[in-house]
Amino acid sequence: MIDRRSLLLTFSLAPLLGTRAMAQTAPASVAATTGMIADIARRLTGGDVSALMGAGMDPHSYRPTRSDILALSRADVILWHGLNLEAQFNDVMADLARQRTVVALADSLPRAELLSDPEYTDRPDPHVWFDPKLWADVVRNASDVLATAGFDTAAPAEALLADIAALDTYAQQVLATVPEPARMLVTAHDAFAYFGRAYGWQVEGIQGISTESEAGLARITELVDLLVTRKIGAVFVESSVSDRAIRALIEGAAAQGHTITIGGELYSDAMGPDGTYEGTYIGMIDHNITTIARALGGDAPERGMAGKLNAGT
Repeated sequence: MIDRRSLLLTFSLAPLLGTRAMAQTAPASVAATTGMIADIARRLTGGDVSALMGAGMDPHSYRPTRSDILALSRADVILWHGLNLEAQFNDVMADLARQRTVVALADSLPRAELLSDPEYTDRPDPHVWFDPKLWADVVRNASDVLATAGFDTAAPAEALLADIAALDTYAQQVLATVPEPARMLVTAHDAFAYFGRAYGWQVEGIQGISTESEAGLARITELVDLLVTRKIGAVFVESSVSDRAIRALIEGAAAQGHTITIGGELYSDAMGPDGTYEGTYIGMIDHNITTIARALGGDAPERGMAGKLNAGT
């Protein structure tokens, strides 16, 4: 029986099967949209794959520039996330797919494994990288695509999947050290639902899943009351989202006599700076898990699971 993932890969790889698979003179060139997807491609190919969206860039609202489209048009294989994350790229990718291999790697995840956008129940939440087990499936999809493009991905995929499994184990261990009443993650936008499901945490975002939604006064008031009642001591800002709404929460809680601090900056829709450990998927999630656990009373090593946080690559 042919499943949905197989069908998607077959149709998206059709241009490559007819051209690149027949010409083995040079490796296929690969382009990616987000840093997380580019990181997968780098690990699997060992090549220099650049991301159109760098540190601090918001994929929800990012609009492709002329230079972006030119860079994509020069690639043999284009990898993007999908699930409407890079919403402004939909038409561009449809056009490019007529002449080259274009694959939205997360689109072939089983629908039953995806969470829904509370505002648009027919749309899945795209932030699947916050569940390492789901991200491992995205890696497998990328490995299939790149293997068809002529890359030997077997050993690199095995190594990357082992790293992701170790990351998941670390997350389970350190997050379990946070006192149960404090296991509530409050951030600027609702990007961490998969994190909450994976590790049994309550997750609250001021804005909706898309950073283009607005944070209303009623929502801020609701969260202030919740933070005060639960005596939560820290909330978190995000590297790709304004901290204005988070500051409003802190001020609102202070007005009720409850002190809340900023527990740290999390990487939500973009990784850390290029050339750093936090600029990789493993480092990004390691940073987030370690920062969350330490800020909310858990026991996590200051330098993370491998002693690499804030130490470059």
